[in-house]
Amino acid sequence: MYRDVSACNTYNYGDALYWDARYIQEGGSFDWYQRYSALRPFARKYIPTSSRILMVGCGNAVMSEDMVKDGYEDIMNIDISSVAIDMMRRKYEHIPQLKYLQMDVKDMSFFPDESFDAVVDKGTLDSLMCGASAPISAAQMLGEVSRLLKPGGIYMLITYGDPTVRIPHLSRPVYNWKTELYIIPRPGFQRPAGSTSAKSYLEPVPTTEKGLLPAGFIMEDPDSHFVYVCRKMDETTDLIHVPSYPLTADVL
Repeated sequence: MYRDVSACNTYNYGDALYWDARYIQEGGSFDWYQRYSALRPFARKYIPTSSRILMVGCGNAVMSEDMVKDGYEDIMNIDISSVAIDMMRRKYEHIPQLKYLQMDVKDMSFFPDESFDAVVDKGTLDSLMCGASAPISAAQMLGEVSRLLKPGGIYMLITYGDPTVRIPHLSRPVYNWKTELYIIPRPGFQRPAGSTSAKSYLEPVPTTEKGLLPAGFIMEDPDSHFVYVCRKMDETTDLIHVPSYPLTADVL
């Protein structure tokens, strides 16, 4: 497993000092990749509103706020930046469904095993993948995510990383995750005029036995984002009893 530099630059996205300085300079709010409105069908399909959710690398995004507005009841938000956490804690002190803690995703030992029904990650693994010790950092983070998930729990990863650079990390047998893949276009993307594609972004993408895209697979938007939905299995989890609900337009 190598460092993924496909969308990296000279910044050290795994460094708390970088993020502290950025949040002090920028202020306001910013959502990486996608807003909740685009991710809502996936959240509502896989994560019940009563779930205890861990939002890793929350930053100053409004994703968690939007989820609470949509009925989610318990979201723990963590970030490596104390500046971001202090800012968000003050902003949302009147919303009891949102809690904030400064924490490194590589060491979340503050939480006991099997503490959460779902973990949502919008760009945090990507940040670690830009670091010099990317494979080690990724393994530490994902190991913690797996530890914190209850059996049957969901790790939802929203990333720029295609299966060739993410599946090697997600498919480690120690996690025992069953993964489904969705591909959604970047915000604002429009199909070319005259396009006759009937492809739905709400349908899981067929993958090979190794979890990769089939040969010849073409993305309508080359800058699409990938949504990996990883369900934690164990010896007592029977796939037949795992609920599955179709993604339909009525949840958009």
